[in-house]
Amino acid sequence: MSVNLSKGQAISLQKSDGGSLSAVRMGLGWKAAPRRGLFGKRSKEIDLDASAVLFADKQPVDVVFFRHLVSDDGSVKHTGDNLVGGAGQGGDDEAIMVDLQRVPVHIDQIVFTVNSFTGQTFEEVENAFCRLVDETNGQELARYTLTGGGQYTAQIMAKVHRQGDGWQMTAVGAPTNGRTFQDLMPAMVPHL
Repeated sequence: MSVNLSKGQAISLQKSDGGSLSAVRMGLGWKAAPRRGLFGKRSKEIDLDASAVLFADKQPVDVVFFRHLVSDDGSVKHTGDNLVGGAGQGGDDEAIMVDLQRVPVHIDQIVFTVNSFTGQTFEEVENAFCRLVDETNGQELARYTLTGGGQYTAQIMAKVHRQGDGWQMTAVGAPTNGRTFQDLMPAMVPHL
């Protein structure tokens, strides 16, 4: 059963049998919004990028994004850069896999972001979402819809953080502006 998350809502990443999740995938999907032009409707290609910033005691220690596909410790992996998005039918256009059991103990938070590398605002994107999936069985655990468009080019999507012996996911949903994860670092700080 998937949970539709709203801004600020948190869910525990414990399984219903009391065990902990061992591997999760944060998926990102989108499609370009059609634009009316002189010769009818057409879609403009939009390059959204998913990134994961690994923090230890509120300090960034590693990042996974389209130019650095695997964390230094190997626990977080990006599937690769999608330059145009998909059909917006619910599949992941980019994904970041996290092996929660391999994340070093000093890493206490992983913040997931999305940014428009090509600079279009989210008003030009349709069917954009991020979702958390249990990698062991493919079950969608939570979904956050990037709704409402807006005159911004990036969003701090969600974070996975340690909670006692397990992990918890919090939907952040904070709009901001920037073409790369580096541009978004100041906007991440209030959510740590």
